[in-house]
Amino acid sequence: MSDFQKYLTKRLKTDNDFAENYTEGYQAFKFGVALKEARKEAGLTQLDVADKLHTQKSAISRIENHSEDVKLSTLERFAAALGKRLEITLV
Repeated sequence: MSDFQKYLTKRLKTDNDFAENYTEGYQAFKFGVALKEARKEAGLTQLDVADKLHTQKSAISRIENHSEDVKLSTLERFAAALGKRLEITLV
């Protein structure tokens, strides 16, 4: 186990606020990665998606890198630009 993993494990066990924020942040990060991977699998660049959504490339970058602040309607349009549809599951 790396030093970072040791630190993270200890911090998650001892700091409830950190653990809650880490979990939420990590989920948002994973969602952003999923968006980026779906875009790449569709063979599109950020600029391609931006053009389809009538926005700037920087907006697509923000969606992929800070997905916790994205409107549902924007995510639906993003998915449609990739030829996909958005599904949301509550767990």
